[in-house]
Amino acid sequence: MEQEQAIGAKRVWESVKLYTVKCAKCSKWRLIPTKEKYEEIRERIVERSFLCDTARAWRPNVSCNDESDVKQDDSFLWAMDKPRIPQTPPGWQRILRIRAEGGTKFADVYYVAPSNKRLRSMVELSRYINEHPHLCEGVNISQFSFQPPVPLDEKYIAKRARSTTHGTTSTSAAGFMMLSLGFLRIHSRLGS
Repeated sequence: MEQEQAIGAKRVWESVKLYTVKCAKCSKWRLIPTKEKYEEIRERIVERSFLCDTARAWRPNVSCNDESDVKQDDSFLWAMDKPRIPQTPPGWQRILRIRAEGGTKFADVYYVAPSNKRLRSMVELSRYINEHPHLCEGVNISQFSFQPPVPLDEKYIAKRARSTTHGTTSTSAAGFMMLSLGFLRIHSRLGS
């Protein structure tokens, strides 16, 4: 049974294949080598702006004079992450699944616990932490966020009218777009 769970965890796949961050100085996109490094940058981007110099940790000669690693065009699906989302605790996975175009929601965020249990909400997460303290030692609920990214292409998701009693009439990505932090996935819109 344990081996079956481990195999199941290996099949968990995400929609995001490449992570990028925009330099605060030159506005060029730099590829981030790992999801873990991306999460570290995302968590602290407000306090520590990302610069091409930062990328020298994995690309020693990179500078603002170099071309952008990727071009922001229609060949990729681009989205912006909210800043200050905490790094995923060791032994856990944060999985992002992009939904089909035209839906009312862009993506779903899941966490996979060390036991391979998939958690879909703060309620499930809180319950899991309370019921499995031996597996969650040193883990705090504040280390998790189910906040999905926002697509740059506003037409990717169908807009839902919201009740005017709540002070707004449509969904908005304002607050997410101000920081130059984002990611892309390898997926041609034309091919699949």
